[in-house]
Amino acid sequence: MILKKLSLPLIAAALMFAAIGAQAQETIKIGLIAAFSGPFADYGKQMEAGIKTYMAQNGSSVAGKKIEIIVKDTTGPSPEIAKRLAQELIVRDKVDFLAGFGLTPEALAVAPIAEQAKKPMIIMNAATSIITTKSDYIARFSMTLPQVSAPIATWALNNNIKKVVTLVADYGPGIDAETTFKTTLQNGGGTIVESIRVPLTNPDFAPYVQRIKDVKPQAVFVFVPAGEQGIAFMKSYRERGLAEAGIKVIATGDLTDDHVLPVMGNVALGVITSFHYSAAHDSPENKAFLKQFEATNPGVGRPNFMAVGAYDGMAAIYQVSKQLNGKIDGEKAMAILKGMKLNSPRGQIMIDPQTRDIVQTVYIRRVEKVNGELANVEFDKLENVKDSKQ
Repeated sequence: MILKKLSLPLIAAALMFAAIGAQAQETIKIGLIAAFSGPFADYGKQMEAGIKTYMAQNGSSVAGKKIEIIVKDTTGPSPEIAKRLAQELIVRDKVDFLAGFGLTPEALAVAPIAEQAKKPMIIMNAATSIITTKSDYIARFSMTLPQVSAPIATWALNNNIKKVVTLVADYGPGIDAETTFKTTLQNGGGTIVESIRVPLTNPDFAPYVQRIKDVKPQAVFVFVPAGEQGIAFMKSYRERGLAEAGIKVIATGDLTDDHVLPVMGNVALGVITSFHYSAAHDSPENKAFLKQFEATNPGVGRPNFMAVGAYDGMAAIYQVSKQLNGKIDGEKAMAILKGMKLNSPRGQIMIDPQTRDIVQTVYIRRVEKVNGELANVEFDKLENVKDSKQ
């Protein structure tokens, strides 16, 4: 009788754990780590919207298993929070992939966690060159700042712009952008007359813009995080009369981010940037992406490069999951990611098998009005561009 009494709870427990195990086997879990609140909240929102767009086009299951997105807000830039969230996702939620990472400090904080746990880590934005060297389990589907900074320096030289001030955000991506632009320009006979670094959060651009006006360069090269800072810089540029002084703005595409370009207004007209994605890119894949993005994410506005990085990151996760028949193994997943090619809304991309970094086309664009709306219109391109530090 005692044995019978004990067997009932044991059987119930066994059934419960079997049900949990079956449920776990039915799901592929993706931990999405990004800022969804705070000064960089749009980063997470754009990535989540890109993910939803891909799933709307391709279904919410792959290899017979449901895709589950577990969203975690860093409030960013908050490396310690990102690290803690990654640990929770791995230990408690048993995720199969880590993804997101709008900001470099957060990606660098999580890299050792991915390495230790052997979890594939899909970078959807963070753009400092060194990130992929910090774990063998990282693959990047966005860009690096050196990758998009060298082409605009080359364009400047080809257009006889040789006296330039650099203004960049004072953290990894900004330093990468400054270093690459400066090296490329100087190697071509140009001169950096002043290098300005501004705080990552809440900079007051007015005094910096006045310094630029005082040294009278031909142009200012700008990298600031996409979003409100670009609007603030261009406002100071207008108010301090730099255009009237003949000082051009050249930049990476973060400055004229598609998502904020309508708010920036006509002051952005004529700004030349180099970047890997524009909502104005003319291809069947991009037109389909734009249409689905709008239908899936009403009220979000235009998709930007973070949405596309997330969209392509999801395409990679689906492809890995299909090839592994839903049984995610870190080492096998990374073997599939190395050399992977995708037809993205931005054009064809590839993951370099040696560096696990992205190889892609970088476009030279000019802000113009198209059908009454501001757009980054591509007029030149460099194909198969790698991170220039490699």
